[in-house]
Amino acid sequence: MTEHEHVRVAVIGSGFGGLGAAVRLRREGVTDFVVLERAGSVGGTWRDNSYPGCACDVPSHLYSFSFAPNPDWPRTFSGQEHIRAYLEHVTDVFRLRSHLRFNSEVKMMTWDAEKLRWGIETSSGFLTADVVVSATGPLSDPKIPDIPGIDTFPGKVFHSARWDHDYDLRGKRVAMIGTGASAIQIVPSIQPDVDRLTLFQRTPPWVMPRVDRAISGAERWLHRQLPFTTQARRGLLWGIRELQVQAFTKRPNELGMVEQLAKRNMARAVKDPALRAKLTPDYRIGCKRILLSNAYYPALTRPNVDVVASGLAEIDGSTLVAADGSTAEVDAIVFGTGFHVTDMPIAERVVGAEGKTLAEVWRTGMKSLRGATAAGFPNWMTIIGPNTGLGNSSMILMIESQLNYMADFVRQLEVLGGRAALDARPGAVDAWNHKVQERMKRTVWNTGGCNSWYLDANGVNTTIWPGTTSEFRTATRRVDLGEYEVLRAPEPATEPVTESASSSRTKNTRKKKAEAGA
Repeated sequence: MTEHEHVRVAVIGSGFGGLGAAVRLRREGVTDFVVLERAGSVGGTWRDNSYPGCACDVPSHLYSFSFAPNPDWPRTFSGQEHIRAYLEHVTDVFRLRSHLRFNSEVKMMTWDAEKLRWGIETSSGFLTADVVVSATGPLSDPKIPDIPGIDTFPGKVFHSARWDHDYDLRGKRVAMIGTGASAIQIVPSIQPDVDRLTLFQRTPPWVMPRVDRAISGAERWLHRQLPFTTQARRGLLWGIRELQVQAFTKRPNELGMVEQLAKRNMARAVKDPALRAKLTPDYRIGCKRILLSNAYYPALTRPNVDVVASGLAEIDGSTLVAADGSTAEVDAIVFGTGFHVTDMPIAERVVGAEGKTLAEVWRTGMKSLRGATAAGFPNWMTIIGPNTGLGNSSMILMIESQLNYMADFVRQLEVLGGRAALDARPGAVDAWNHKVQERMKRTVWNTGGCNSWYLDANGVNTTIWPGTTSEFRTATRRVDLGEYEVLRAPEPATEPVTESASSSRTKNTRKKKAEAGA
């Protein structure tokens, strides 16, 4: 980019949110925008997460844009390589390459109250933008716990989202830390090759069967020839999940039947009562994300696998010590410990109208207006913001709803005309957040008895949306200007007009003629 480039809109990130924003801007007729990406290719979390077995737990035809259906998904649940290829395809089909700025990590974004624009410092230069759309996503910055003694470990250490493909795990003693969505895919993928695998489990997950299969050539042909069949398939998948929402948000006790199914799934694979006891959660199913796998439980029963029902407490050289005192000698440590979700690092790089960073404003908890805008940060919005996550459906549905809101936000600025900005009113942000948290009180995520990554340091659920995707789409269909303060740039001072001698004589002549006529 040029040193002082100015654009109408700067989009941060090129995952589903960023590419979706780029497509929507073009469809709205806005072509003066850039997509700033810190890496060297598109894909976001589906580029960064390339660990063995990485795949999506949402059906393929629902985990894609409605405006870019893919009739050629190879499986009902797609792997990482297929999803990343889909995003590259979207980039090319919608001609987004010219807008991409790779290797341009955002270092700081600062609001200029006089010019009503954002100054953006990146690793490849400086630019300004009227509007910023932050689409960095909550699953972009890995979280590794601060384990005492980790600096003394002589072996290999990496996070699941930063997999070291140059390091060969075959024949090694490996520790897997964590039992989340990544871990249950990694464990069965590496178990056959490692010498010994020790799983440090702080909290066991609920695991249901993964009904995955190859999509036949006939099905793909049908979807290509009759596009409405793809839409119908997507609609069916969506409808089933919309019907499930009530149990998660209003009637958590109804999930007891699902727990029994999960226990039977475990019992079929795990015959050892002691191991089953370790793997049985003590919280309501759905409180943490329900995981899908047919291979996880069988892998844990193999002779070369140990399950430590305790979190990792400290490291002494190559010895890992659990909170219950058990130890394991390992050559490599793989952290599947999640991401900075409720404390997103990008918030430390956004400086608003009052000179405070978004992280400072959100120190007591993230909150925004309709999951998109924050008070004191004019013309700045986020995709997958506070309380927009889902516990049972596709995030692409939520992203597209936020793209509707973004599009109307830009339209409203055009209607206002001139140098204008929209700043969310604090009262509107508080009212929206209060309504969301009131609805959250009876959900399984708040009442299920678990400590999940949905909760922030204060125990507040700032991550999940406590309703259906259709409710959220209705709430974000239009921008209500009553919820915003309209900011205007100060008009440039005008110089006093000095009359020339000739113009003064002309005015005097006209005055005398007028008096004579009277």
